[in-house]
Amino acid sequence: MNDSATAARTGSADIAELGAILAAICEEASALIMPFWRAQVAVDHKADSSPVTEADHAAEALILRRLAERFPKIPVIAEEEVAKGGAPATAPKEYFLVDPLDGTKGFLRGTEAFTVNIGLVRDGKAVAGAVAAPASSLVWFTGDGGAFKRKFGETGARPIRVREKPAGKGLALLSHTVAEEEANRIAAKYGCSDWRGMDSSVKFCLIAEGLADIYPRPGRTMEWDTCAAQAVLEAAGGRVITEANEPLGYGKAERGFDNPGFLAVGG
Repeated sequence: MNDSATAARTGSADIAELGAILAAICEEASALIMPFWRAQVAVDHKADSSPVTEADHAAEALILRRLAERFPKIPVIAEEEVAKGGAPATAPKEYFLVDPLDGTKGFLRGTEAFTVNIGLVRDGKAVAGAVAAPASSLVWFTGDGGAFKRKFGETGARPIRVREKPAGKGLALLSHTVAEEEANRIAAKYGCSDWRGMDSSVKFCLIAEGLADIYPRPGRTMEWDTCAAQAVLEAAGGRVITEANEPLGYGKAERGFDNPGFLAVGG
């Protein structure tokens, strides 16, 4: 029996094979999301006032089913389940983190920068993951020896790697809500001559494939917002460090599984 079959039988996760499995699940969830994009979709609001749609719920339900089928012994912390029932009081040693539709506000505006995210945490570290961008039919994922990218439906994938920031240049990726003057200041602070504002975890993936250089995030995010994308970026040679200059870690149950401010960087 091969490693992936063994993982499915025992409920464990083989890291070398896991990213491709999660990529396939993300792609399947993307197919559920796309009919809602740029369509009339009902919007509810969670306790924190953030929007949630039928697309979020449909994608999460599918992801939870697929993870239960493949890895029945690994617990899952998923954004919409937490919104309904609260976060666990303690963090498991190993668990999946699911954000079924990151960048819901951009999704509702009709932009392309929204993603499907599934990551695995072991011993407080993001060790594997996949991030899909449904509108562009792309998926980035961890694999044996690095990080990879493919189009939906492709059987092969190409390896990706961060770049060394071009001397005197560089591209900073920021939240789309950052004002132009502040964005110019932040980009200059990190030695970047240009910046771009966008939604979702796709920012990590663009750094991972060498198309951008930094993503500073001073505000609050949740572990499911970052886990999958951090795993991809680190597999591609990048880093995610907190404002305390430590690696961004996971299992912060005492904080409700939220993150401190961080900086995602390439080469």
